[in-house]
Amino acid sequence: MEIILFYAFAVLAIGSALLLVNLKNIARALFLFFIVLFAMAGLYLFALADFVAITQIMVYVGGVLILMLFAFMLSNKELLKDLQDSSGSFLSMPRWQAVVLAIGFLILMIFGITEWHQSIPTWIQQAKENNTEIIPTDNNIQQIGLRFMTFYVLPFEVISVFLMMALIGASHLSRKERNR
Repeated sequence: MEIILFYAFAVLAIGSALLLVNLKNIARALFLFFIVLFAMAGLYLFALADFVAITQIMVYVGGVLILMLFAFMLSNKELLKDLQDSSGSFLSMPRWQAVVLAIGFLILMIFGITEWHQSIPTWIQQAKENNTEIIPTDNNIQQIGLRFMTFYVLPFEVISVFLMMALIGASHLSRKERNR
């Protein structure tokens, strides 16, 4: 089950990122950016970087992405009109395909929840066997500080570079072209 979920998150992140850079509609690109960030948070959970995953969701999805959505909504009314005109489909996908996709994700979620309740995942069992699990009596602040300055420096830097590239791309796309 863990392998299936890992590859599902990886395919979701890569596929959404590829669609993200190829879309011309900024509103849909922001939605796909939202999916990419959530999929990356799921991958961080598989890397046992739960604090990084929660931080990504809280800071980047909860703050940066919402700020970008508001900036988009307040700045360009022509793009909003184009979005309303094409609101009958998502990514030019017919409704029956969207329903099939939604049912597929629902089945995947139900399967994941039932598998989680039937047996403990192997990565949790390994953490218990190696005594590497964090228990509530541990000094979490010290552990987080040590992890930030050792193991998770590179993931945070990579995320910040990707976010900077996304912000530069979004600002480039949102510039109004001058009539020639």
